Amino acid sequence: MGEYPARWEADVVLADGGTVHVRPIRPDDADRLLDLFHRLSAETVYLRFFTPVGEPTRAQLEHLACVDYEDRMALVATLGGDVVAVARYDRRRGSDEAEVAFTVQDDQQGRGLGTLLLEHLAAVAREQGIRRFFAEVLPGNRRMLAVFAEAGYEVESRLEDGLVTVRFAIEPTPEARARIEAREHLAEARSVQRLLAPSSIAVVGASRRPGTIGHEVLRNLLLGGFSGPVYPVHPQARSVAGVRAYPTVEDIPDHVDLAVAVVPAPAVMGVVRSCARAGVHGLVVISAGFAEVGRLDAERELVTTSRAWGMRLIGPNCMGVVNTDPDVGMNATFSPYAPRPGRVGFASQSGALGIELLAQAAGLGLGISTFVSMGNKADVSGNDLLQYWEADDRTDVILLYLESFGNPRKFARLARRVSRTKPIVALKSGRSAAGSRAAASHTAALAEADVAVDALFHQAGVIRVHTVHELFETAQVLSHQPLPGGRQVAILSNGGGPAILAADACEELGLAVPPLAEATRERLRAVAGADASVGNPVDLTASAGAPQYRDALAALLADAGIDAVIVIFVPPLVTDAREVAAAIRDVRGAPDPPHDKPVVACFLTRDAPGDVLGEGPSPVPWFRLPESAARALAHATRYAAWRERDPGRPLQYPDLDLDGVRAIVREALGAPAPGPGGGAAGSGTWLSWEQAVAVLEAARVPVAPGVIVRSPAEARAAAAQVGWPVVLKATGPTLTHRTERGGVVLGISDEATLGAALRELRTRLGDDMDAAVVQPMLGGGVETIVGVTQDPTFGPLVLFGTGGVTAELWRDVAFRLVPLTDRDVDELLRSPRGAPLLTGYRGAAPVDLAALAEVVGRVGVLADAVDEIAELDCNPVLARPDGVWVLDVKIRVAAPPVRPPVGVRRLREPGLPRA
Repeated sequence: MGEYPARWEADVVLADGGTVHVRPIRPDDADRLLDLFHRLSAETVYLRFFTPVGEPTRAQLEHLACVDYEDRMALVATLGGDVVAVARYDRRRGSDEAEVAFTVQDDQQGRGLGTLLLEHLAAVAREQGIRRFFAEVLPGNRRMLAVFAEAGYEVESRLEDGLVTVRFAIEPTPEARARIEAREHLAEARSVQRLLAPSSIAVVGASRRPGTIGHEVLRNLLLGGFSGPVYPVHPQARSVAGVRAYPTVEDIPDHVDLAVAVVPAPAVMGVVRSCARAGVHGLVVISAGFAEVGRLDAERELVTTSRAWGMRLIGPNCMGVVNTDPDVGMNATFSPYAPRPGRVGFASQSGALGIELLAQAAGLGLGISTFVSMGNKADVSGNDLLQYWEADDRTDVILLYLESFGNPRKFARLARRVSRTKPIVALKSGRSAAGSRAAASHTAALAEADVAVDALFHQAGVIRVHTVHELFETAQVLSHQPLPGGRQVAILSNGGGPAILAADACEELGLAVPPLAEATRERLRAVAGADASVGNPVDLTASAGAPQYRDALAALLADAGIDAVIVIFVPPLVTDAREVAAAIRDVRGAPDPPHDKPVVACFLTRDAPGDVLGEGPSPVPWFRLPESAARALAHATRYAAWRERDPGRPLQYPDLDLDGVRAIVREALGAPAPGPGGGAAGSGTWLSWEQAVAVLEAARVPVAPGVIVRSPAEARAAAAQVGWPVVLKATGPTLTHRTERGGVVLGISDEATLGAALRELRTRLGDDMDAAVVQPMLGGGVETIVGVTQDPTFGPLVLFGTGGVTAELWRDVAFRLVPLTDRDVDELLRSPRGAPLLTGYRGAAPVDLAALAEVVGRVGVLADAVDEIAELDCNPVLARPDGVWVLDVKIRVAAPPVRPPVGVRRLREPGLPRA
């Protein structure tokens, strides 16, 4: 009897949105298996065992509960402490094939448990070297046959002797992965829907005293028009706010879908257990006093207990949730600001800031579909909400205020998909320490804080903003206007100064303010006064009124060379701002001719007519400053361009020898050497020069030829082999930044100089040098840097930029997260300021971009596939017209963090600090 790794346990969401806990079976499960057998119908027993069977004996139960976790394995799904499903495999002796069987409690069938357990069982089996599953199933067992058919594996089936035998390889094929992600999406979206669209709500801790959180939550629910019953829970009161109250959730005579907990932290667990016994579907825990004050264990218990009974949880330490759907009408917050209905889904990790955010949204007239204050994000996170909003037909735009990422790799995967149909605007606070300037490699030193967040958002199409105002300004444009078809902007104003400010802002933000078509200029001359300027910007002068604005805006929208219009109004004494606002709104929303170009307005007045601009089917976003209007429009333009671009294809290099790389890494980690500066415990080890070169060669990355030497005689022979002139480089396990320490000698052209250089290096570097490398002196081309560094939150980052000894001085680099697509690689090559050097700057011959792109791509695949690579630094990488050569390489390897099995659905482990 062996032990199993903790990563084989998981909380998982089922198809109906409820949760179960999946874990390997244990010897103490024998009695639970007997209880499960008693709950099975005769039909289920017959379909499982092909014959009616009696109650299992104690010996049979103990045999079923005791496995070796290798050749005999079983997983159980538990709910409320009961085993409700079992999946097991038995390996055929001496083979890589195993027989599988499944049992699911009758009242739990149809929730996706069979498919879920198959995913997890296959992941465990792959770790044990099992490659194929087979099962014998009665033809009438349609549910089990459907599990195998829907899993996404290539299933072979055969009917023989009254049984259907199915066989399939369990390697996760693209189809299987796609099916898993589809099931994950449906399950997690449904789990959030149960929280945001409940049929009944209990407020546990409802208070009779106005101004308290418990009172205000209940009051907002009652005044907000919630469509179902609301039950106050109070230990003594007979009623709260005129509504019948109950001592506990269990005393409520009707079913409760959602419980909102507003009680002191020590009482929360009692509420959770009461809700579990009452069959509540979900919890919103407003109560504070958990991880935010260091009580990680209490938060872990809160989430673990909730999930164990099938419930998901928002919070703790949050301000509640809102759903403005008229069929729901739920405002379960203590905010004094009631959001107006709209098309924006909004999540805030900060409860205190959430109130101000709702106030800002209300002030701008921005409508909300749903609002979630995530609080500590102990369970439900932004990833769950993305799954929900992707499928929600009432949400067009997604806003996120984030302080941390629970699962950034999953966020990247989901956001890439969601952003293709719905814009995501994110305000991320804090800094992500992706590297240190004191790091030993150039790559790590170049990885400044926050680059991982920027890379993630860029690759996933997420619009990153830096202030609360910018968050809502961008949301106004995205929720009320069509996406721009390009970056050509026309500016219409009645004052020259603000128009120039808008034009400057547009140019700085990557938008263009082009000349107008002559036909457009003619139309403008006909409606504008003699003193007006009909260039771009268009200055109608202070005398322009609503008719001039109406006709001029229509002319600009009709110009085929214009993609968007910024309208600026400075209130003179003779013109009514509300009339101008109505004209702008009417032209934008006119059905004949219809306009599909965005219009944004800037009213430089304290009494901006936002109510007028916001009326009708096509509200016009308004701003108080021209720069704000330009910035919001620029965000929308860049997002539109991202959505239209080719997303790229995953990189594949069949000749990349990953097994060879892993063998080198295992050898190095088996006998760790001191790292640079002595190395810290757990920091891994730097590969020798020979090992680092071997890694690149296994990845088929071209490395300049080099020979390790330890004596003048060896150095002379090596120079003759690689060809004069040569470069001499010192090597050693603690030797980094060789150039700064005088460990590199260039342009050696004769034997005497070579011998003297070798002796000088030994004298200068002492014990830090154990050998030297002789390489040919390659010239010409452009020096670049290609590298990998590990961000503690986001994983491997691939770096590309200007290389050589000045790499850290100029810091002209760009980053992308793995896995890379060919589009990511192309953008990496174009991102640095020095990118024009690669394509033939000032008459120079362009370098071999295809070869350089392949080096970057192969390094990216290597970083994604081999978790032990902590740092990889190829600098310089010499790019020339006739090819690319890595001239120097350093690689640090370390034991990777323990990750869960690949190809399974699972919720994030509760109680972990969120970076």
